[in-house]
Amino acid sequence: MAQSEFEIDLGNLMAFDLHRQFPSTASSREGLVKEAIEQGTKLVQAVADALFNLPSTEDLDGPTVKLPAPTTKLPREKPLPKPSPPTKWELFAQKKGIEKRKKDKLAFDEQTSTWKRRHGYDHVNDDKDIPIIEAKMTDGPGMDPFAERLKEKKSRVEKQEKNRLLNLKQAAKVGALPSHVRLAATALPITGTQAMPRKVGKNELQNVAGMASVATASAGKFDKKLPGEKSPKHEKKYRKFLPAVEGSGMGALEKQQAEKVLNKLISKNSHDVLNVVKAVNLYNVKKEKKRINNEGKPSTRSKLKPNKKSLKKTSKRVSSNKGK
Repeated sequence: MAQSEFEIDLGNLMAFDLHRQFPSTASSREGLVKEAIEQGTKLVQAVADALFNLPSTEDLDGPTVKLPAPTTKLPREKPLPKPSPPTKWELFAQKKGIEKRKKDKLAFDEQTSTWKRRHGYDHVNDDKDIPIIEAKMTDGPGMDPFAERLKEKKSRVEKQEKNRLLNLKQAAKVGALPSHVRLAATALPITGTQAMPRKVGKNELQNVAGMASVATASAGKFDKKLPGEKSPKHEKKYRKFLPAVEGSGMGALEKQQAEKVLNKLISKNSHDVLNVVKAVNLYNVKKEKKRINNEGKPSTRSKLKPNKKSLKKTSKRVSSNKGK
């Protein structure tokens, strides 16, 4: 088969047969599927032949080839992203002619006489490395310079966060919102989009507040309650684990539980050999007889009949007297 029969685009690893036409009304679905598989096999074989004709280079994994640039323009699923509008700083830098220059990641720290990162953890000129801060003439009595410096840093961070949110709003109005915040923008009202956020009901707020209150190590037991906050309702039962150390009280429950399980298993298997009901009845009858014998109560039968044994004894005594 010659490659001229097909139009091959190795950049996208595709092949086309422009002269092939499938019948509009197929006789059967099975025949149409079989014909499509045969034609697809021919196209795949044409792409493989074209790949093996390209110049290759040897590598540890085997021969590799460099694909040419694609010739077919494939349609996109989503439109091209619009360019984001310039921020306030970019407009100011453009107006003043400030050019952005690349800085080194490391800088020399004069306080510690070492090279440190310019930004991030343990950066250069860190406030924590300054043991002494000279007081200014404008400082009042009792003013803590370390606390003031920390307060200024916190205000700078808040200002930067506010500017970032404003830039997101401007980008959302133009339709050039970054892709990593596009999903969050539909739910958070920080971008100024036209889509209004869904109103949350009372029950949903209570559920979220309940989940947040018990999302601690103590399940909210030792957390401080807000004014008017009710204790969360525990709808489900908690699992109770027995103590690992054996002892009195709760420590003996594990032994009792094991004995209970063993007795239940033995009693289930012993019904085939021993009649438990009959054995209990015999035991109760035997115990009742023993109690009656210990108390020594005469039965009704002995009251009605004369005591023959006593009469025989008296007759023996009388006869013996007579003989003497």
